[in-house]
Amino acid sequence: MNIVIDLSSLEQFLDLPADQLFMRFLVNIGWILLLLLFVAGARVLWLMYIQLKWSQDNAKFLMLAIDVPRGNMQSPKAVENIFSYLAGAHGSINLIEKWWEGKYQLCFSLETISIDGYTQFLIRTPIGFRNLVESAVYSQYPDAEITEVNDYVGMVPHKFPDKEWDVWGAEFIPANNHMLPIKLYKEFEHISGPSETHFRDPMASLMDLCSTLVPGEQLWYQIILRPIGFDWIKEADEQVDKILGATKAPKLGFFGKAIDGLAKGIFSLADAILSREAAVPEKKKEKLSMMELTPKQKAQIEGLHFKASKIAFETKIRVVYVAKKEVMNKGKVSNGFVGYIKQFASLLLNNIKPDMTYTAVKANYFMKGSQIIEKKNKIIKNYVSRDCSAGRKPSIMNIEELATIWHFPIEFVVKAPFIQKAPGRKADAPASLPIEEERSNTVIQESDFLNEVGLIKKKVEKPNLDSNLSDSSFENNEEKKLNNIPFAEDEVEEIKNINSFSDEPIINSNESIVNNEINSEENIATSPEENKKSNFISDEDIFKDPPAVKKGSAPSNLPFA
Repeated sequence: MNIVIDLSSLEQFLDLPADQLFMRFLVNIGWILLLLLFVAGARVLWLMYIQLKWSQDNAKFLMLAIDVPRGNMQSPKAVENIFSYLAGAHGSINLIEKWWEGKYQLCFSLETISIDGYTQFLIRTPIGFRNLVESAVYSQYPDAEITEVNDYVGMVPHKFPDKEWDVWGAEFIPANNHMLPIKLYKEFEHISGPSETHFRDPMASLMDLCSTLVPGEQLWYQIILRPIGFDWIKEADEQVDKILGATKAPKLGFFGKAIDGLAKGIFSLADAILSREAAVPEKKKEKLSMMELTPKQKAQIEGLHFKASKIAFETKIRVVYVAKKEVMNKGKVSNGFVGYIKQFASLLLNNIKPDMTYTAVKANYFMKGSQIIEKKNKIIKNYVSRDCSAGRKPSIMNIEELATIWHFPIEFVVKAPFIQKAPGRKADAPASLPIEEERSNTVIQESDFLNEVGLIKKKVEKPNLDSNLSDSSFENNEEKKLNNIPFAEDEVEEIKNINSFSDEPIINSNESIVNNEINSEENIATSPEENKKSNFISDEDIFKDPPAVKKGSAPSNLPFA
């Protein structure tokens, strides 16, 4: 049985003129492509709308100023640990939360600003993650000071051109594939000289640039961080396979697969009809071995694996220089900042460069004026909103790369003035320091003891002795003795009032019993006169200097005033 396929209708269709062929194709097949494009566009617009609605109720931010104490000797490793802690803000979002509620991952913003030459480090964080940021900073810098401040971007206009102010800015992007790492802070270390100078802090050049700004100049340096999961590691593995020559087909989404399948079907059908020659099978490239790699390829593979071994964030870098027109020096700031960024260039791996094509305030060809004005307004708008999706596509940087380009300067290396720092170190109170309740109890016990001593003195100092002392002289001596005792004034008045009511000595029954037992046991008195004299103390004995006491250190638990 022979099967015959009639392709005459298809041949007639292909023989039509080009305009009729296009119209026939658009009517019969092209509407499918238009439908797919419409659905894709509607999908993006709906996601933007629902996310904007969600952000109005949930995306609330605040600005925290970070003042590191003077004499900071912490390396960028401390800031690397801070970033690893901030990665805890990442949360999984399901399909309903994403496409119906509009929920998305909120971002952090690391900022270094210099206003009129005074430099400040800032972190803009969602309100819900404030405790996370403070804990991360205090865990590495216990003596740091964190203060909530107002946003500084309102000090300058946001619409340009302006009569008084001008602006320059740009986004900075990776020069090569963003999976390749840049030069890291460990490569700024050397072993010559004193140990304090082994690390040459790359932040020194930026701090010096910030300190050269004069009143009327402002430099804003912003790094947007969006916490992500670990799916990005697959992209690093694909880059390794690409270097080794084992390329794989890129993964496509639902719409990508539909369009790709439709295109492949059309082209395969056209090739089968128009081509009479047999298709020649393509030869597969063999994967390179490590012995066949060049030194550059080896360095790239090692760098990719090393970068994929640490936590990473989606990152966007923006720089804005705003100044009054009479003091603006664009060459000083733009060239200086580009020089600072070039310190992190690794020519075998990757480096960071300004995006001169889309975001930098620069135009090369036609309609330069309108292009520059448009770019000025875009860069200032995106900076103020801290939008991670606006501008160029975010790149991926791990925590070590981020700590390299943004960290608190080491004071021994960075000598630039006007950097905001905490005034001094803070220390906890001693563990043995008594609390207020203990101190009050101690004072009450001391007062009771002194009161008891005063009453005993009255008892032994006011007997009916056979002496020539008059009542007036006795009262004078009594006042002198009271003045020498550290009583409170109300206690002294109480003692005087007791003396005024009775001329008899105040004798406690318990104390008399004790005195009688002592006298009976020791047999001190042998006659009534001697017994009488032994029970009382003369005025001369009272006012004698106390015996010398051996000096020593105060006990550790002695309460302070």
